[in-house]
Amino acid sequence: MTSFDSKYDMFPAGDVGVVEGEMNIPSRGVPSGDSMEFNTLDEPIKETFMRDLRAVGNKFYHVLLPREKSSLLKEWDLWGPLLLCTFMATVLQGAEEADNTNDGGPEFAEVFVLVWIGAAIVTLNSKLLGGNISFFQSVCVLGYCLFPIALSLIVCRLILFATQNSFLFFLRLTITMVGFAWATFAATKFLGDSQPEGKKALAVFPICLFYFILSWLVVSHSNI
Repeated sequence: MTSFDSKYDMFPAGDVGVVEGEMNIPSRGVPSGDSMEFNTLDEPIKETFMRDLRAVGNKFYHVLLPREKSSLLKEWDLWGPLLLCTFMATVLQGAEEADNTNDGGPEFAEVFVLVWIGAAIVTLNSKLLGGNISFFQSVCVLGYCLFPIALSLIVCRLILFATQNSFLFFLRLTITMVGFAWATFAATKFLGDSQPEGKKALAVFPICLFYFILSWLVVSHSNI
């Protein structure tokens, strides 16, 4: 039987080849092509949180200035829609004590369900018409495009601190309609190209109705 040491007799002394090579470990956060690769397993929580927060803020920016159509569709998420939905539901919820003349407005759950169910129905209509984007991409766009309506809600809320009259009501109505028009324009800008020719109007109408209902809740909200 050949011993362990005799296995090396086949190599003459001094004629041992040199094995050379290079081991590369991909560094975290180094851009590769057009994409950015992140390894979040050993990344600090603060760094992950700040990166996600910047991504949400960047999507809000693209809603206010909807020039790049693929900005919300490339990397979708539901953090922004969740924040906007929670904020609007909290502000629009009725008073704790409702009297006989005013029911206090919608409840938190009513606004929350209205936003998500409405977005799901609009998305389902888009898919049935032959839209070429995914379900969650459409929900992401519809949710982020609530941002102008949420801004109009903040302004109307501040106006409610003043003594109300007809002028202030029409001012709140104008601000809300501007938010409605901007939200509809942004959503149409992002989702318009995903619909087949000849069916874009059928896809845009539910979007307008969805944002109109939410805008009406904003302008009809009269509780401080």
